[in-house]
Parts: sequence; structure tokens; C-alpha cells
Amino acid sequence: MYFAKPGPDNTDRTVELAIKRANELNIKNIVVASNSGVTAEKFLGKGLNVICVTHQIGFRNPGEDEMAPEKRKELSEKGAKILTTTHLLGGVGRAVRNKFGGLYPGEMVAHSLRMLGHGVKVGLEISVMALDSGLIPFGEDIIAVGGAGKGADTAIVVRPAHSQDIFSSKIREIVCKPAS
Repeated sequence: MYFAKPGPDNTDRTVELAIKRANELNIKNIVVASNSGVTAEKFLGKGLNVICVTHQIGFRNPGEDEMAPEKRKELSEKGAKILTTTHLLGGVGRAVRNKFGGLYPGEMVAHSLRMLGHGVKVGLEISVMALDSGLIPFGEDIIAVGGAGKGADTAIVVRPAHSQDIFSSKIREIVCKPAS
């Protein structure tokens, strides 16, 4: 499925398509980029292992968690696993760029993946982060859901590799994404 334009208006359809494809392929693990928890919540109660990956604390403002504590508690109580950690393709490389300028390997990988769409980059990144954190099993296909900003407009079937072996990751299918 290709959406005419990117953005949160595609969230409900992205969720529907991701769940449908997970069921067709007997995939049980869904990794979802969701800073507020609203998108991740849409996957709960569907018989899936839901991993919600948020921005790291301080991503927007120093010391700030973008997910309200109440929402974090609610998602956890409903069975979601929440991962809040440094972004795989940002982190120290971004700090060096911000301080000294230049472009670093993680950012080169991120920019290359964005050629397929921002949500594809996010999907691969969060799936590797979830694998490295032990929240999904090694060697299995999962569905990763992401976008740019609010909501979700991209779902991919991916078999992530650990971060030190990221180039062995396989994006098996693009379930949906914006055409532009």
C-alpha cells in the first residue's frame, strides 16, 4: 500500500495493514515507534507482543520524557513493553556533529535508509534497538511500524540483526509507506 502523502492521517490504516500482515505471516512481535503511546496502544489486545520504542529522555528538551507517566503505566499494565533508550543511529555521532560538524557513520546509514522513506529508517532502527535490548527474539521476522513525527505511516517486515552487525539486517517487505 502506498499512501498519497505522509503523516498521521495514515495511522489507523497502517495499524490495520500491519496487524493483517502479522497474522498472515504468523508474526507475533510488533515494534512500534510511539513517543506519546497513542500509536502503540492501537496494537494492544490483538494477541501480539507489542514493543513501544520512545524517544530517549531529553530528546526534545533536557531531562524531559515525552511520554506521560500515566500513559507509560497504562501501556505496561496492558502488556506493552516500553523501550526508552539512545537512538541507534544518533547518539554519540550526533553529539560530535553538533559540537564539531561533519557527518558520521550512523548518520550516513540513517540518510541512506531515508531514501526509502523516513518510516523505513525508523522501522529498522527501532527493530535493532528492540533486539539489542532482548525484547524480541533473534533470527525472527517482526513487523516494525514508524513514521515521521506524529502517528505512523510505514510498516515493514524485517529480520533485524544486532547493532554491531546491522548490515546483516533484512528488510523483507514494505507493507505500507508514503509514495512521496
